[in-house]
Amino acid sequence: MDTTGNFWAFLSDNLNLFMGYTSFANLTVGHLVMIAIGCAFIYLAISREFEPILLIPIGFGILLGNIPFWGADHIVNGDPNNLQIGVFQYGSILNYLYYGVRQGIYPPLIFLGIGAMIDFSALISNPKLILIGAAAQIGVFGAYAAALGLGFSPSEAGSIGIIGGADGPTAIFLASKLAPELIGIIAVSAYTYMALVPVIQPPIMRLLTTKNERLIRMKPPRTVSKTEKILFPIIGMLFTCFIVPSGLPLLGMLFFGNLLKESTVTKRLADTAKGPMIDIVTIMIGLAVGSSIQASTFLTTKALLIFVLGAASFVIATLGGVLFVKIMNLFLKKGNKINPLIGNAGVSAVPDSARVSQFVGLEYDKTNHLLMHAMGPNVAGVIGSAVAAGVLLSFLF
Repeated sequence: MDTTGNFWAFLSDNLNLFMGYTSFANLTVGHLVMIAIGCAFIYLAISREFEPILLIPIGFGILLGNIPFWGADHIVNGDPNNLQIGVFQYGSILNYLYYGVRQGIYPPLIFLGIGAMIDFSALISNPKLILIGAAAQIGVFGAYAAALGLGFSPSEAGSIGIIGGADGPTAIFLASKLAPELIGIIAVSAYTYMALVPVIQPPIMRLLTTKNERLIRMKPPRTVSKTEKILFPIIGMLFTCFIVPSGLPLLGMLFFGNLLKESTVTKRLADTAKGPMIDIVTIMIGLAVGSSIQASTFLTTKALLIFVLGAASFVIATLGGVLFVKIMNLFLKKGNKINPLIGNAGVSAVPDSARVSQFVGLEYDKTNHLLMHAMGPNVAGVIGSAVAAGVLLSFLF
């Protein structure tokens, strides 16, 4: 008997079997493309500092979600005897993390943390700035109409349109209710354009404004009392939620977080909400969303259209905010006019879009600081995007 031959045949068979279970044997060009995209996200976050808190978890999640494994296409959800590896496999850690995305749990928690960070003083001192935040939501409804025209269903179109609000948590929340199968691509699109705020918005702002408009100096915001700061989240929650009850999960948590901050007697709770809690939720939502972005769903014509529509909605939102300020100035007396460079801050990308207003303004006048003024429409944009999501949810859910 040739024992040596049998040994080598046995070894060869087992090596072939082992290789069949490795990712190398199941790798496709699509997986390689997605891995490259994940690496690009991480590169942009580290090298260019584009929203690193968001892009690093999402980018690494994309890497996790695109490691191919044997039997991935044949695993039945709900069967605990099957492999428990990927984000869509019942019983895996990624699947449990993704549950919070799928059920819309994470976005309200992030809004709680955002509320604990936000200072509404600029908006309270100049209430008309809330109109700029409302005007910027034209991007949401413009993209909604465009998506309908391109053949998306009303629910899908609503989920795509909200990308124009430049608010990742809101986009995830609405998509989880209206188009769960699109959560990943919509979330990545929303966060990508949020990260690109400093790149996309300045050219639009310069194009739509004249030199004289960029030099407009606004009156310093008045001092806001503690009583006003405490009453604002209470009145704001009641007013907005009575108008759009379906926006309560987001709006309620936003204003609750702000009340924790402004009351000054719950500092520990406010610090937890805006610190450890929002950091933990950001890690979980980034990894879960990134892991759900896989070659089979991402590298499609539909996904490409969503990215294009997301960009269009973001551009329209910026246009809407800047142009609305120019229209407002037609009715305002000299000395009360608003610098249209803060119109871009109507999108809900706090505080990045407000910083863009500041940077562009300083290009033309080193002493004209617009940041505090821009924070007014910026926080109004947070409220506006949540209200827009509530409106779409009430009609389409």
